[in-house]
Amino acid sequence: MTTLVLCVDRSDDIGRTAGLELPIVGWEAIRSLVTDVGLADPEDSSVNCLLETLRVARDLRDEREETVVAVVSGGDDSLVGADRSLSAQVDALVEEYDPESAIVVLDSANDERVVPVVESRVRIDSVDRVVVRQSHDIESTYYLLKQFLADEELRTTVLVPLGATLLFLPILLTQFPPAVALAGLAALLGAALLYKGLAIDEHLAEVPERVRAALYSGRVSVVTYAVSLGLALVGVFLGALSVTPQFGPESVVIRTMQFTYNAVPWLALAALTASAGRLLDELIGSDGVSTPYLNLPFGVVALGLVVRGFAGWFLQREAVLADPRLFGYVVTPQQRLAGFIVVGIVVSLVGVRVAASVSGDGLDDVVQ
Repeated sequence: MTTLVLCVDRSDDIGRTAGLELPIVGWEAIRSLVTDVGLADPEDSSVNCLLETLRVARDLRDEREETVVAVVSGGDDSLVGADRSLSAQVDALVEEYDPESAIVVLDSANDERVVPVVESRVRIDSVDRVVVRQSHDIESTYYLLKQFLADEELRTTVLVPLGATLLFLPILLTQFPPAVALAGLAALLGAALLYKGLAIDEHLAEVPERVRAALYSGRVSVVTYAVSLGLALVGVFLGALSVTPQFGPESVVIRTMQFTYNAVPWLALAALTASAGRLLDELIGSDGVSTPYLNLPFGVVALGLVVRGFAGWFLQREAVLADPRLFGYVVTPQQRLAGFIVVGIVVSLVGVRVAASVSGDGLDDVVQ
């Protein structure tokens, strides 16, 4: 059984340092090569790689196993040419010595990339990577940074926000107090990371194509979506205007309920407009109308009534809203809330009934 102990030098550092052409085969030839490389560049890690190759071959010989020691390298400026040169050298060694297996000795992550090339020629039993103890942490950090910088997505996700933060930090510190400047930068950095982490950029990139496809297809929902967006903005604006300044621990809750009470009708109208446009698209289409699109407008109105009812109950209970009168009777907050809930449920049931009638399904099937 013959084992090929192969020292791999993809970048041809050994050949250039010693001024020799590879491959080099044989125990004595490699011992002489160690001296030549060590004298030319004592700090080169290739010396340790050659010594490790001799040590592995010696241990195998002590176990009475026949070995062939060789050094191969890439002999071209380009990576493709270097790998082809190295594979040709391995082919020549396999053809001459016919080894049953190989042990690959290397000293860098770059050399490790050619292991599949060797493995396609001869079976590899082991890969022995040599790292000088003094430079283990430095080398590991170097290759980690090199791999990180080679990844374009990681660079744009991490380095760009970090670089922008360092760029704007001195500008903000000269214009604002340190606490305000740091808080603003932290918020911007967090927003940038969320923007990439939630893939918002990918969704935004698809918006123009979707809008163009919708416009070309002549969908009514394109117009209704624009109208619903305007109605939603009106609702938010009117809800914000209705908020009155309050003081005390309950002020935040009161303001929230005031905003909700006044904004919900407009927000519900916006959702109703959008759902109506989608329903019209379904009616115009040839596939018919599905039950969910029929239920959606009624569900939006019912939800708006229920939410407005709860907000009105809270505001009336806190005396922010006056007690309404119905046929001369004062309506209590509980009665008001119950009325909104009942009306919301009725609207929802009407929607289910309408959807069942239009689609031809029974009421029990739609409810299920």
